[in-house]
Amino acid sequence: MKKFMLLIAGLGVAAAAVPASAAPAFQGGWQNINARQDRIEQRINQGIRSGALSRREATQIRNQYRGLIRLEARYRASRPGLTMAERGDLDRRYDALSAKIRYEKHDRNNHRR
Repeated sequence: MKKFMLLIAGLGVAAAAVPASAAPAFQGGWQNINARQDRIEQRINQGIRSGALSRREATQIRNQYRGLIRLEARYRASRPGLTMAERGDLDRRYDALSAKIRYEKHDRNNHRR
C-alpha cells in the first residue's frame, strides 16, 4: 500500500512539473493552425539550411503554403471562426503540404556533397 501511495504521489509531482507549453497543440480534436503553420515554416527553413530543399522546391512549397494562409483568411472572413468542414478541408491540405515537404526533403535530388 505504501508503494502504491508513493507511486501516485510521484506521478502527481511529475504531472505538475510538465509545463503547459509541452502539452499537445490539440483543442477538441483540432490541431492549432498557428502551431501547425509554425512547424511547417520551421521544416521549410531547416530544409533550405541543410540543402535538402532546392530553391525551386522551397519556392513551390512556400507558394502552396501562402495559398493555404489565404484560403484560411477567406474562410475566416466569411463568418467568425471556422466550420468543421472548413477545418477538415484545411487539415487535409496541411497534411498534403506536410507530405510534400517530407517527400521533397528526402528525394535525394539536391543533397549537398
